[in-house]
Amino acid sequence: MLFETQDEAEWRAHLRSLRAGKERIDWAMTRIDTFCGRLVQPTTYRLSVFVPDPARHPDRGRPDH
Repeated sequence: MLFETQDEAEWRAHLRSLRAGKERIDWAMTRIDTFCGRLVQPTTYRLSVFVPDPARHPDRGRPDH
């Protein structure tokens, strides 16, 4: 997880800073979740990055010879 907040203004500001920053993010590898709030829990915004499963790497499982 890269970032999580319950403040929508903070969420939007963080995304703007990422888009404008020098460091480039592979947006195809990101996941944006919005967990809708209810009376008991507030809405939560989360930015995550997919991490490849090393067990599913195409080179794994091949013999070395």
